[in-house]
Amino acid sequence: MASDFYDAGPLKQVAINLFYGWGYNFYRKENQLRSDDQLIRKQAGALLGSARKSIDAAESAYRRENIPPPTREKPRPDAAAVAGAQALERLSKGVGSLISLINAQPVPENDRMSQRYRKEAETLARLMASDEKLIGQAELLRTKAEGKGGEWIVGNAAELQGGIDAIGETLRERQMLLFPAS
Repeated sequence: MASDFYDAGPLKQVAINLFYGWGYNFYRKENQLRSDDQLIRKQAGALLGSARKSIDAAESAYRRENIPPPTREKPRPDAAAVAGAQALERLSKGVGSLISLINAQPVPENDRMSQRYRKEAETLARLMASDEKLIGQAELLRTKAEGKGGEWIVGNAAELQGGIDAIGETLRERQMLLFPAS
């Protein structure tokens, strides 16, 4: 005697209705793209965190080497050394701001209105292209800063700041993909 307890037809329909009611279907390409987008942003943040850690270490070493404790003969530190330390600090804060921006970046909502008025898969595919650029820029910034001393970073601060500015622009462009100007 067959049991009607596990009739795949009605159970499958109940499961599908629940998934759609929750606004989710495990097998939609859009869900995979949304998940990938979040993973990529997390990894971009990790790359920038590594770059910031390198800059912070360089700043600490730079301050130790170039800004000695005050003495009676020399109560104030060298102005150029202080300016270099401040440049390193600004770069570190700039990278930290990028990490915060990445963490705050929106992801397309998974609701019926978004799906109706915008092609979600196309938007997510464009976001993936933007995220590829973001990862490349973050990795380049990380490699530029990693293992470098404070003197080198101060001497190349304009180039590193250019990288920070480029990543900021990529994040703004990414945001415009989700919220285009009306």
